[in-house]
Amino acid sequence: MESSFSFGVILAILASLIIAVNALVAMAVLSLIHKNDGVGLCFTLNLAVADTSLGLAISGLVTDQLSSPARPTQKTLCSLRMAFVTSSATASVLTVMLIAFDRYLAIKQPLRYFQIMNGLMAGACIAGLWLVSYLIGFLPLGVRVFQQTAYKGPCSFFAVFHPCFVLTLSCVGFFPALLLFVFFYCDMLKIASTHSQQIRKTKQAGAPAGAHRPPRTVSDFKAVRTVAVLIGSFTLSWTPFLITSIVQVACQECHLYPVLERYLWLLGMGNSLLNPLIYAYWQKEIRQQFSQMALGMKKGLTAFLLLLSARDGGPQGPGESARHITTISHSELDG
Repeated sequence: MESSFSFGVILAILASLIIAVNALVAMAVLSLIHKNDGVGLCFTLNLAVADTSLGLAISGLVTDQLSSPARPTQKTLCSLRMAFVTSSATASVLTVMLIAFDRYLAIKQPLRYFQIMNGLMAGACIAGLWLVSYLIGFLPLGVRVFQQTAYKGPCSFFAVFHPCFVLTLSCVGFFPALLLFVFFYCDMLKIASTHSQQIRKTKQAGAPAGAHRPPRTVSDFKAVRTVAVLIGSFTLSWTPFLITSIVQVACQECHLYPVLERYLWLLGMGNSLLNPLIYAYWQKEIRQQFSQMALGMKKGLTAFLLLLSARDGGPQGPGESARHITTISHSELDG
């Protein structure tokens, strides 16, 4: 009971952090889209939405973990909850792949990028992504071999889903996606290195620094860096869970479910907390938008304090109230 309660508390904290951080990133990206109308930002927004929905799905499991073990959640309800968790996690992973492909396309085809990746194509990609995610998430509910025959509770991933489901996802989805990530990264790094060499040759030839300069050189290296961090985060978060699940399928006598459900599954879920932190740290535009949002909140709070001071300044006299407001205003300006 104590371990279940502790796990429920950890889930509650993780879900709250995922929802709060991704909601902030979503608001920042929405403001940037309103200003710039960039297609790539729509994919970043979709990643924040997918991770937020994962946090909401995880929060639905908290009550079951904190409730009495004598009243476990029904198998059907638990299966639905885990299907929503799996769908949201799949949407998050597929969006990371889409972002990597978008950056790869921008470097590989810089002149045709905006013709290929227009608003209609971006919308179709996002809609197809969510459709595939929900098909994968709810697949075990329609395929009996992916379901556990016995359910004892409390509600957890392997309480309703068989490890064969994870094995299938790993072979069909995860490892091919990882190879695709590595291909994108290596080709992007090759293109960025070629652009850098062309710049050095141009400078050595004595031509002006801006002459024959390959386009998007700085953004090329930024894109390579962002994709590298996303690949690393994605791999470190999900590989232990998937490999251990494969071992559990191969070794039926090995009782690895406690490790899978208590530690490695949480590590995979933690990827949805890392994604917004990566963008908040590495993306200059998002950092600047956070600064503007913080400044706006500071000004709003100052105006609210001034209003309270003006309303509470009656007993002190109008002159003293005015001096108090002026003091706050000057201190705000000085800050």
